[in-house]
Amino acid sequence: MSEEKKSLNFIEQIIEEDLKNGLPQDKLRFRFPPEPNGYLHIGHAKSICLNFGLGEKYNAPVNLRFDDTNPAAEEQEFVDAIKHDIEWLGFKWDKELYASNYFDQLYEWARKLIKEGKAYVDEQSQEEINKQKGTPTEPGIESPYRNRPVEESLDLLERMRKGEFEEGAMVLRAKIDMKSPNMHMRDPIMYRILHKHHHRTGDKWAIYPMYDWTHGQSDYLEQISHSLCTLEFLPHRELYDWFLDQVIEKGKLRPKQREFARLNLSYTVMSKRKLAQLVEEGYVKGWDDPRMPTISGLRRRGYTPESIKNFSDRIGVAKRDNIIDVALLEFSVRDHLNKIAPRRMAVLDPVKLIIDNYPEGKTEYLKSENNPEDEDAGYREIPFSKELYIERDDFKEEANRKFFRLTLGKEVRLKNAYIIKGESVVKDENGNIIEIHATYDPLSKSGSGTPESKRKVKGTLHWVSAQHSVPAEIRIYDRLFLDEAPDGHKGRDFREFINPDSLHIDRKARLEPSLAEARPGERFQFTRLGYFVVDKDSKPDNLVFNRTITLRDTWAKKNK
Repeated sequence: MSEEKKSLNFIEQIIEEDLKNGLPQDKLRFRFPPEPNGYLHIGHAKSICLNFGLGEKYNAPVNLRFDDTNPAAEEQEFVDAIKHDIEWLGFKWDKELYASNYFDQLYEWARKLIKEGKAYVDEQSQEEINKQKGTPTEPGIESPYRNRPVEESLDLLERMRKGEFEEGAMVLRAKIDMKSPNMHMRDPIMYRILHKHHHRTGDKWAIYPMYDWTHGQSDYLEQISHSLCTLEFLPHRELYDWFLDQVIEKGKLRPKQREFARLNLSYTVMSKRKLAQLVEEGYVKGWDDPRMPTISGLRRRGYTPESIKNFSDRIGVAKRDNIIDVALLEFSVRDHLNKIAPRRMAVLDPVKLIIDNYPEGKTEYLKSENNPEDEDAGYREIPFSKELYIERDDFKEEANRKFFRLTLGKEVRLKNAYIIKGESVVKDENGNIIEIHATYDPLSKSGSGTPESKRKVKGTLHWVSAQHSVPAEIRIYDRLFLDEAPDGHKGRDFREFINPDSLHIDRKARLEPSLAEARPGERFQFTRLGYFVVDKDSKPDNLVFNRTITLRDTWAKKNK
């Protein structure tokens, strides 16, 4: 077996086997079929990367099909957001389609099944139908309406379609096998009554098809070769195939449903319903809150399309469900941003540093690399002056030998600048330090080539010039949940595990002046602090940055 064959995931192995057995290459077609009832999350991103990735690998078209069969929950806003997310990830679909495109055809096929004695209108309540379904070990009970005359079911279905009956009054069911060991084959519902306005078809329909009746037929109409679903749809595959058997025509390609493990991510929830709760109940500030696992939330947090695609590649395509450590997702964005993010200096909790022997009124501009990982990134100049800001926790009046930052009587280097020594402090009436006074060695300028400039000191601090720095609001985001499996505790609500410190807003920060021109979506590495992105709330006169991720994994250390 070649190295390439060894690296194929099991979905690719299925496709390769189908091609080997005679499926023409030009018959390959894939699809991504989201329901527009919410924003896409990282789990959907995995499916997007799988389907569109296969399209790229095999030079095959990929349809974007919206499963818009539940007008009670679907909105145009979600359609637009889904399209934006897919485009942002860098993928292009061949055709933009909707399940609602096929409502007329699905209805005609439903009439066909009634005429063939394979479907009937049932006037029982949902509760009664559920009771008759039986259990996986006990057969179901046939509906008293199961053998109603064909003409009667056809008439009732047409009147259902016209809106003559109330919601819940009746449904259309397939007539299959109430004794089947597969519960999905026990006369599944094909249509239910919904008096809801549809975002595309308006009020044309008062009945809407169920997912199982819609999905396979849509695949067939679009001639999808491989319909890839998550593992919860494995028990549905028998019904998928049964429905196809009723409509497929000779010479037409038969779609093949195959299942892969959905993405379960630690320290988060992946249910759209639960994500909607977080939004509606105010735990987060919208679907694109940077703490959300939605693609829009990750984008606003500062994640890159490449980091999400790299993460998808790293976790691979599995046959069994498992939980992926969110640290792998965080590693993926950290790894990519390290390569592309320009370096800048920012001080989040500033205290003033005055260099007593630095010339009054002097400003010099020091050269600094934009990104040492990218040789084409070039350099910028940063203003240096007598009064600077450094981080408050980078200074201690008295410190032990393991403290390698600034203290009285000891030396540190200011990054890309000079070696300084702490001399004294000024405090307010409450004993808080408001100024640190230091002296500098004018011969120690970094990169000047003098022996003093090469002198080694153990600590290096970032800084900004007080006079030239610009203010900013910094939003420090952390994981939204404290528990690895917030929705995995029987009898406990996932909201019990919300991290009360998942957002800290700091309005004291000072940034190097080049960041005054930063625009929403631009990403940077703040020296020694982490990776940050300009938030959409940012304005030229009110800069707002979100922390994407720390430079190192601090969560594991914090939670030991």
